Amino acid sequence: MTVDWNYILIIPVAVGALVFALFLVWWERRLLGWWQDRLGPNRVGPFGVLQALADAIKLLMKEDWLPPFGDRAFFIMAPAIVAGSMLMAYVIVPFGPDLYITDSNIAILFFLAMSSLAVYGVLLAGLSSNNKYAMLGGLRAAAQMVTYEVFMGLSLMGVVIHAGSFSLVDIVESQRDMWYIFPQCVGFLIFFMAGLAESHRLPFDLPEAEHELTAGFHTEYSGMKFALIMAAEYLAMVLTSALVVTLFFGGWLAPSFIPGAEYIPPVVWFGAKTLVFIHLFVLLRAAIPRPRYDKLMSLGWKVLLPLSLLNLLVTGGVSLWLQT
Repeated sequence: MTVDWNYILIIPVAVGALVFALFLVWWERRLLGWWQDRLGPNRVGPFGVLQALADAIKLLMKEDWLPPFGDRAFFIMAPAIVAGSMLMAYVIVPFGPDLYITDSNIAILFFLAMSSLAVYGVLLAGLSSNNKYAMLGGLRAAAQMVTYEVFMGLSLMGVVIHAGSFSLVDIVESQRDMWYIFPQCVGFLIFFMAGLAESHRLPFDLPEAEHELTAGFHTEYSGMKFALIMAAEYLAMVLTSALVVTLFFGGWLAPSFIPGAEYIPPVVWFGAKTLVFIHLFVLLRAAIPRPRYDKLMSLGWKVLLPLSLLNLLVTGGVSLWLQT
């Protein structure tokens, strides 16, 4: 019986993603402090580096409260569904030429399926809390995530047409001559905006807008359940950044315009590109205010849907013309 050694990566990827999400909590607060000309975490440890660890210990020690007026079973299941679906999506991310858990010929479809599954967790969290603010947050999240999944899927079809495959490894290999950010710049913009909406990041964090809904769908959560929901948000941010790099910026491929770039390990290039987009996520939080909810939905249906369909039509037409 042969053993697929790539499956050994499951534990380090899962643990590493969760630890990195914990690190991002501190790093995001430091960056926001610098960009907004104020102090970030600076008390616990050097440069406040232990602040995230202190927050994690606090959450572990807090009372694991269950609302007696809610649905206990679904209330407990919801955070696990949200975080678990995000972690499952990491199995198709190629970190290097042979550094991935699985190379599936339906990798993009699997990612879309996992992001859809997270909707159920968020909706269950809002409805099972039996709290009007949580319910409104859950309904907002369901409408927002389902809406933007349509454009997210359509924006990726141009990349699939160029590569001729749904496999992320094949998509990266097909970008050796040219990254898809150039022929698919419209698809990149739509996918990036949809990723913001899917991960509930500012300016699209309307499901948990604290000035309107207290904390949205996770208003009643505390302790480790709250920590799982927060970790899922950061896991989604890292996953979206990694997929942007994989689909549009050559994945682990070194930039051809940098002399000697090919001597740097591919996994280093993948990590560096991903960090650029993680920082962009944080910068958007510091710089852009959140829109009204009706404006957010109008942007999706009235602007992004026609753009994604037009991008798909033009890409398909040009590909057929080049084949004749």
